[in-house]
Amino acid sequence: MNSAVSTLDADLLLEDVRAVPASMDAFLAQVERRAFRMAELNLGHREDALDAVQDAMLRLVKHYSDKPAQEWTPLFWGILRRRIVDLQRRRKVRSIMVGWLGGRDEDGEDLPMWEPADNGPGPLERLTDSQSYADMAAAVKLLPQRQREAFMLRVLEGLDVAETAQAMGCSEGSVKTHLSRALQRLRDQLEDWR
Repeated sequence: MNSAVSTLDADLLLEDVRAVPASMDAFLAQVERRAFRMAELNLGHREDALDAVQDAMLRLVKHYSDKPAQEWTPLFWGILRRRIVDLQRRRKVRSIMVGWLGGRDEDGEDLPMWEPADNGPGPLERLTDSQSYADMAAAVKLLPQRQREAFMLRVLEGLDVAETAQAMGCSEGSVKTHLSRALQRLRDQLEDWR
């Protein structure tokens, strides 16, 4: 009887740790908030973050809804990561083009101006009003891109090494290296919070 109870407890604990969503809607509802946080930290702009998350969700549904539910997590985070990188590249190219063209296109029309990221307090900072979150977010933003991705997927999202490697498009060894370096940099930057 005790072994049956302990087996049931172990099964429930495993189910809580990595519950497979019942539907694509349930999965998207489960990751929506965390995905927005990740996108906003990487992009520094609320509207761009919302666009990135929405696009990643649409692509997951359109292209991968027929995949098993266990594969949705790394697929989604990989799609979102690539979308964030695309938006960062477009922003950089656009700012270079506006600078080269002097703010006008070849017809002499004013180009829509690129606005730099709003570095004011974001919605999470206003909600939590916590200095520790602000310091952590600033420290994470200072990480190199691959270290930031590894940290956010492994630590904040809770993906395992294999899922993180799949989402990042690199080897498991690279994930471990990026995460180790990210953690060391964060420890150094956040020494006052120890």
